Amino acid sequence: MRYPLEPDRTEMESLAETVLARAVGFVNELQERPASLAGVPQAEIRDLQRRLLAPPPEHPEDLQYILERMAAATDLAVETAGPGYLGYIPGGGLFAGAVADLYARATNRYVGMAGTAPGLAALEWSVVRWLADLMGMPDGGGGILVSGGSIANFAAVVAARERLQEDLAAGVVYLTEEAHQSVAKAVRLAGLPRRALRVVPCASDLRMDVAALEGMIASDRRAGLRPFMVVASAGTTNTGVVDPLEAVADVAARNGIWLHVDGAYGGFFRLTARGLALLAGIERADSVTLDPHKSLFAPYGTGALVVRDVETLRAAHAVSGHYLQDLDEQLVPDAADLGPELTRELRGLRIWLPLHLYGVGAFRDALDEKLDLAQHAFRRLAAEGTLELPVPPTLTVVGLRMRGRDEAESDQLSRLLLQRVNLGRRAFLSSTVVGGRFTVRLAILAHRTHQDRVDEAVDAIIGAARDLA
Repeated sequence: MRYPLEPDRTEMESLAETVLARAVGFVNELQERPASLAGVPQAEIRDLQRRLLAPPPEHPEDLQYILERMAAATDLAVETAGPGYLGYIPGGGLFAGAVADLYARATNRYVGMAGTAPGLAALEWSVVRWLADLMGMPDGGGGILVSGGSIANFAAVVAARERLQEDLAAGVVYLTEEAHQSVAKAVRLAGLPRRALRVVPCASDLRMDVAALEGMIASDRRAGLRPFMVVASAGTTNTGVVDPLEAVADVAARNGIWLHVDGAYGGFFRLTARGLALLAGIERADSVTLDPHKSLFAPYGTGALVVRDVETLRAAHAVSGHYLQDLDEQLVPDAADLGPELTRELRGLRIWLPLHLYGVGAFRDALDEKLDLAQHAFRRLAAEGTLELPVPPTLTVVGLRMRGRDEAESDQLSRLLLQRVNLGRRAFLSSTVVGGRFTVRLAILAHRTHQDRVDEAVDAIIGAARDLA
């Protein structure tokens, strides 16, 4: 009897080869693919969406017909895998990471509990330990691989919340306006009231005002509240600014407060000499969020939380179930005891394979290149009289605005500049608000982005700025 859900070797090879050929062709075309959706008619987008919303058929469809629809859906997107993706915080999508995923999904090992796949659990733990070592965590450090920075920040808040001993109403968390929005969301999801969030002002350089932080902690304690966590940024999404980590760590230590550092974007720059200096103090954190799908160029869905003491994660997340009693204890911890997920995918392989295949040095060189490119773009843009650059790049985000007779005109012209550059579809830029002002962002991080595309984007910015001036 033939079971359609169990293809034979020939069928599997044919399916894999056909889809792989499509994927390789896609990657080979990335240099020339449009970087943005700007200019695509909304009617065309809606039409494709309506066709793709059709339910599945009762009987098999032709593979080529299926792949054509997959390709059409893939093409209708901002090109996040290409060299022109300079908006938000670029990801990477290393092809080796995709290959690792294919192997991991085909073998389909369960890694939530170490006893069900002890070898892969050890492999993934080796990645976690490497991340913890990179952040300067002590021997008792470790962590968990999660889907991204949002879940990592949530797990960190849950771990820090243990200090409140369920007295959640009095808890207080400190962050700045520049902190990623996922931190505030994590505080809400962790069951703390909205009033638990304290927004610490920033200095003129957009870094946390440490004196203000200490004053707010003292004031809250006098009011009978329980400050238990401060969140510092190691590379904000808005501008790439790094908070004064050493000084924040001093305040946290003096006050017995959990220090969490959101290094989702910037943490991996510790691989470089410049990043090691910029991020001094991160090793004093109780927990650090990292996103390998950003600065290690892994596929989306690859985040991490590392902590000084693994037991703090276990205390906050571990629960038992009688149906798990047959599993033997292993040399590495159960991932399910350290984070919110019981069933989880094998994420470690998509980091482990590229690191072993290319070596750590390749990633260090790539991050050094991005730091250089940001400085190069900043110098060129700063020399253009029609533009103003509010904050020099700390890492690889360059912010810029059009000059105008007043702030309102500057904001309007900056919006037009962003539209014009994105309509060219060779570069995709995004915007934010810095100091209450509309600001265009040039974020240089994708591993496929090199000087030729950065110069092309800068040329487009300067050309548009001169036309609008």
